[in-house]
Amino acid sequence: MFVHRHSPVHHLAPEAKVVAAVLCTIVVVATPRTALWAFAGYAVLIAAIAVLARIPAGWLARRSMIELPFVLTAVLLPFLTAGPTVRVLGMDLAVDGLWAGWNILVKGALGVLIALLLAATTLPRDLIIGLDRLRAPTAITQIALFMLRYLDVLADEAKRMRIARISRLDDPRFLWQLRGFAAGIGTLFLRAFERGERVYLAMKSRGYTGRMPAALHADGTATARQWMAAAIPPVAAAAIMVCGRLYA
Repeated sequence: MFVHRHSPVHHLAPEAKVVAAVLCTIVVVATPRTALWAFAGYAVLIAAIAVLARIPAGWLARRSMIELPFVLTAVLLPFLTAGPTVRVLGMDLAVDGLWAGWNILVKGALGVLIALLLAATTLPRDLIIGLDRLRAPTAITQIALFMLRYLDVLADEAKRMRIARISRLDDPRFLWQLRGFAAGIGTLFLRAFERGERVYLAMKSRGYTGRMPAALHADGTATARQWMAAAIPPVAAAAIMVCGRLYA
């Protein structure tokens, strides 16, 4: 999902961007649902960051479709919630349901956009390194880092196995050949497990102790200036939330 650009947002250290994204999301979630103009302010802030990062609006719009299940929930709530109702377009809709649906819709959309901006401006490997610098659980970051490194290897292995099946007139599209497809998945799992064992033993023989060498993480750590730049969006969002609480 990374969008290659040269922008101030792309050049920020990953740990600074992760902290900024998390803080912005917390501020959005903590905003009262009745502070309508505050959510408009968040949208303007996100749009300004997207313009600064040179992320196309169409790119964000297409990938924000992941929120569709939450949109469906938000649309159904006014019809399923009990309590006082209001008539809208000839339909009686629950007031609490309308507010609850609005709350889910707007906060979910803003949260998805924040996450998309983080993914669009940070390489997956840099994102994991940023989490490691923030002292995330080592087991999680190491597993994720190895997964990214060997995902292409496993994909190539699966592609070769598929070509070998097709060359033997096996087509997994047919239901009666599902057994062969399942056997191929099991074989791929065993090969991946064996490869992981060999890689782990090779790393242990080279002094691996459960954490990647510090030299791999030393370059590009966040400077004080970068932390200050990354703090601008959360501080602006917090100011919007305070004003929204005052005038909600």
